Amino acid sequence: MIENPTRFNQALALFDAANAEDPNLDEGQPKELLYSKRMSDMIGRFAPDASEASQLAVRAQHIKRWTVPRDSYPMTKEGYHAWRTGLYTRQADTAGELMRQAGYDDAMIERVKKAVGKRGIKSNPETQLLEDIADLVFIEHYMLAFAQSKPEYDETKWLEIIRKTWQKMSKNAQAFALSGKIKLPEPLVPLITKAIS
Repeated sequence: MIENPTRFNQALALFDAANAEDPNLDEGQPKELLYSKRMSDMIGRFAPDASEASQLAVRAQHIKRWTVPRDSYPMTKEGYHAWRTGLYTRQADTAGELMRQAGYDDAMIERVKKAVGKRGIKSNPETQLLEDIADLVFIEHYMLAFAQSKPEYDETKWLEIIRKTWQKMSKNAQAFALSGKIKLPEPLVPLITKAIS
């Protein structure tokens, strides 16, 4: 339940305005704006009664992500993890600043920052829900393009990627992914089936 719809909608509008600045396009729209709307769409399908904090967190998950390009860190496994961790903190702080502008208090801001900052996956329900939504959106909208961009990955590597994604998801999200309620990337269905069986 949304306590103050005007404030909630203002926060979403601020998130969207920030993401609308993304110079990278996907399907003719700013890439992170499209991503954030796909996240909101997915939480509406998977967890329509989700908390206000969760609904805000999924919309802010990748906020202004393009401002920290991957190649600003070393192109190594360690560099990748440092980039991801830095992004979590930056995105959480940006979401918090915009929520404050919309009139949210410290308690709600901290809940959203904890989820966006990926703190407490498996122990904080709002962080786990954000992870579930991100994984479901990845499977439905981005996994196939990612696969096509990595022709050098063999089947073993793909099974590992799919299993890692699957293990981050809650049992409910795993069941939802297999329920026919999301569109699985058809060319990868045999691999997905093999990975999770």
